[in-house]
Amino acid sequence: VAQMKEEVQKSIKAGIMHTDLTESPNFDLHRPFVDNIVLVSPSGKPMTRETDLIDVWFDSGAMPYAQWHYPFENQEVFHKNFPADFISEGVDQTRGWFFTLHAIASMLSDDADINNALSPAFLNVVSTGLVLDKDGEKMSKRKGNVINPFEAIRNYGPDPVRWYMITNSNPWDNLRFNLDGITEVRNKFFGTLANTYNFFALYANIDGYTVEGNNKVAHADLTEIDRWVLSKLASLVKEVDGYYADYEPTKAGRAIQDFVSDHLSNWYVRLGRKRFWRGEMTANKKAAYQTLHECLLTVSQLMSPIAPFFGEWLYRSVTNQGASNSVHLTLFPSVSEAAIDPNLEAAMDLAQRTSSLVHSLRKNHKLKVRQPLGRMLVPVVSKEFRASMEKVEDLILSEVNIKQLEYIEDTAGLVEKSAKPNFKKLGKTLGPKLKAFGELVAGLSQTQINEYEKTGSLDVELDGEKMTLVTEDLEIRSENIPGWVVANDQEITVALDLSLSDDLKMEGIARDVVNRVQNQRKDMGLEVMDRIRIRFSKTSNDLVTQALEANKEYICTETQANSLEIVDGVALEQVLELDELSVNFDIVKS
Repeated sequence: VAQMKEEVQKSIKAGIMHTDLTESPNFDLHRPFVDNIVLVSPSGKPMTRETDLIDVWFDSGAMPYAQWHYPFENQEVFHKNFPADFISEGVDQTRGWFFTLHAIASMLSDDADINNALSPAFLNVVSTGLVLDKDGEKMSKRKGNVINPFEAIRNYGPDPVRWYMITNSNPWDNLRFNLDGITEVRNKFFGTLANTYNFFALYANIDGYTVEGNNKVAHADLTEIDRWVLSKLASLVKEVDGYYADYEPTKAGRAIQDFVSDHLSNWYVRLGRKRFWRGEMTANKKAAYQTLHECLLTVSQLMSPIAPFFGEWLYRSVTNQGASNSVHLTLFPSVSEAAIDPNLEAAMDLAQRTSSLVHSLRKNHKLKVRQPLGRMLVPVVSKEFRASMEKVEDLILSEVNIKQLEYIEDTAGLVEKSAKPNFKKLGKTLGPKLKAFGELVAGLSQTQINEYEKTGSLDVELDGEKMTLVTEDLEIRSENIPGWVVANDQEITVALDLSLSDDLKMEGIARDVVNRVQNQRKDMGLEVMDRIRIRFSKTSNDLVTQALEANKEYICTETQANSLEIVDGVALEQVLELDELSVNFDIVKS
């Protein structure tokens, strides 16, 4: 506009333009004022504004060229930045901006100097769908279902809102917006990641751990679970990099979220907590710090395109650089192919799924994890399966709190199977023989039923005639044998022995005591390294007293206690509830 005004002023001074606004040097070139301007052509004819308008989207479509004043100048910088890698707008821009950009690029590409340089105008497009309410209805003030985005950002933070919107559905799909979903994302993902960092920072500060780039534990000397999580991390980098490159932010966010929640926090950190708690800075402890630090640092970089503020905070926290550096100025993580171990990842996947099965059985039968069990059985489906299970056997037993894992050839003896005819399918075929057939099926042996399940067929004889039973002829039911519970997930089957000896019960009591004392420490506001003394009243229940005596060293070690006494005739006011049992106790800071 300024340039147009300058040209108009020159025309006025040259006497080739007439206007009744010449007395005002700041006249307005917009309608309706521009209609009062009449230019004079070189031949002396009047020139007025054209009343017809170009499609208003022409301005938007001209954006890539107008921003550089192309083709009049900046040709080199224009060609360096054109075409755009991607653009993003609502799906309603298909005929508007998306089309106009290409249309103008196609028209300009006829110029011989810029041929093939301008078409297409962009290489990728990410169109966005509509934001609906949680029931899938269009938001409307009349309906009262409008959510104020600024209030949502103020209450939850911009990153949780953005993460929820991107991971909940693909950008091009309509989004059912639910504030409860943001709360879940904030707690389960951002809360989990923050807690993981806080765990690292707490013990790193206690131990004075610092990142030593030139004095790291060699990868070959890391523990198996260290190498596993670094393999998962390398696989994550490869996966997320591919998703970002393919303009799939939803898949990228979900992959990061799964890694943090399922693998880093709920598996690696939880199983390795004791490595951070105890002892001096051994190579094993240093490897744990080093591995967790690398995971947190890499996650901060992977998440920063979606959660720029939280990613920045996490990066600055783990690098301890304050405002002197930014995650957004770092290079995107590169894939360490050498760190990826598919066999180790597969074995650990078996461990996670097996542990999940055991936990589900415990939950269904109200057996808490703190109560040890004597043994579990796992049927072997192949040599490779057993080799993978044996690699992570100790980890599984520790995670599910079971003393022994035994391998068996099949599920025979673990479940009692029975069969019944599929009357709906066989009724018309067998007719009057159906009753006799039912009696035949009821008498099938466990071996016959197993054969039918494995092969999908079974040869039998009915009233002297041979017949072959095929898939869907029979319905198979399974019942656990008394004292055992069984569950399966694809190729994995686990069976738990639910019987409890007194030794197992006493160990369970000791673990409960540790849990209650740790909670009491928190309620007292004690620091992690504060030492305590514990006293318990002698009870009439011999099992509790025996459990405390037999596991005194374990309880003291786990609770940072210098001593544990069982006293008689001393009134202790606090009550420690142990399911149906209870014992009085007190804790004193040493």
